[in-house]
Amino acid sequence: QVQLVESGGGLVQAGGSLRLSCGFSGRTFSSYAMGWFRQAPGSEREFVAAISWNGDSSDYADSAKGRFIISRANAKNTMYLQMNSLKPEDTAVYYCAADKARFRITREYRSYDYWGQGTQVTVSS
Repeated sequence: QVQLVESGGGLVQAGGSLRLSCGFSGRTFSSYAMGWFRQAPGSEREFVAAISWNGDSSDYADSAKGRFIISRANAKNTMYLQMNSLKPEDTAVYYCAADKARFRITREYRSYDYWGQGTQVTVSS
């Protein structure tokens, strides 16, 4: 069974940076495409970024382009989300997710097979 554990969330001032990590266990990490999603109170879960199984391809929500960078280290079974120039509207619980269809990257949260518990990111103004 795949297990995903997010870390790196916290409280940061607007304009600051955070790096989220997602630890993967239970299967072969490189067999999965991966994604980051977020959910703010009262809002639906929304796509942030996704990365292919080998890191060669990635996709970003418009809100993340130019500020966030998704990456992965298959040798460490870990995915990352570097978040820069953070804004109060980035405040949310951030979730990592794994997709068994490793050759695609998708924004559709229903396509992902496994989810972490989430890590809170709070950006103060």
